Amino acid sequence: METPTFSIVVPVYNEEGCLDELYRRVVAVMESTGEPWELVLVDDGSRDRSTEIIKRLAEQDRRVRPIIFARNFGHQIAVTAGLDYSRGQAVVIIDADLQDPPEVILDLIAKWREGYEVVYAVRTEREGETWFKKFTAAAFYRLIYRITDVKIPVDTGDFRLMDRKVVDVLSRMREHHRFLRGMSAWVGFRQIGVPYKRAPRYAGETKYPLRKMLRLALNAITSFSYFPLQLATYIGFAAAGLAIVAIPVVIILRALQPQAFFGQASTLIAVLFLGGVQLISLGILGEYVGRIYDEVKGRPLYVVREAPSDDQTLAKKP
Repeated sequence: METPTFSIVVPVYNEEGCLDELYRRVVAVMESTGEPWELVLVDDGSRDRSTEIIKRLAEQDRRVRPIIFARNFGHQIAVTAGLDYSRGQAVVIIDADLQDPPEVILDLIAKWREGYEVVYAVRTEREGETWFKKFTAAAFYRLIYRITDVKIPVDTGDFRLMDRKVVDVLSRMREHHRFLRGMSAWVGFRQIGVPYKRAPRYAGETKYPLRKMLRLALNAITSFSYFPLQLATYIGFAAAGLAIVAIPVVIILRALQPQAFFGQASTLIAVLFLGGVQLISLGILGEYVGRIYDEVKGRPLYVVREAPSDDQTLAKKP
């Protein structure tokens, strides 16, 4: 099989209702380019019929390359595996739920041909999503933009095209708590955005409930910012400053009115406040220390149960 020009990487987790339509639309789009291509489907430990469908598509079309995980490792790890196994000169990351229309890939390719090495898709509209998700997503993107040194484009997801040289750099970055849209911004190179309208989910239900969204946000903040650590320091200085100001005030009030601050209520409030500040600070430190612990264990990012047998570039550093 000839080396593909384009690799389409799709992480899959319980997407049996979307895979056939995804394949149909990707084939229609990529065949219009007139270039060789491959579709890398990474099964992230699905529990429905997704694995069976992926294998069937691979049997029908050699351009479909199945990567089957031994268990669920998470969306960002599945995308990483797809990048590791991709062979194209340009690699497109797209989700399986068809909220990111495959037809937009042609716009990404056009910018790549102009010389851009990272082309990210910018969401101008988000159909089929609740106001709460839209609000929290908008707030998160703007928060991460302000508190990190790396300027991560707002209103962007993982839907993007990356040149092979960018993918090779990302493949050498093996941190376990990954935020790929931040990592692709960190590497630099020539980058540009392409606006698009995000569609409703084609079938199934979202794989990013609030709990996973919060975990992704935490990974993003701790991977690219020391702001939480600095915030703990600021709170400590504020508490100490408040205590310094309060000491002479209490002395004066007790001198003028002996019954002032009678009892233990004020003491208990002060102790609870300072104890809360200390616990919050320890929790923030614990998040960073826990991530250091995960890195020094040196475990692989993922474990593959099945992969294409004809691949000569399998998993550079799993």
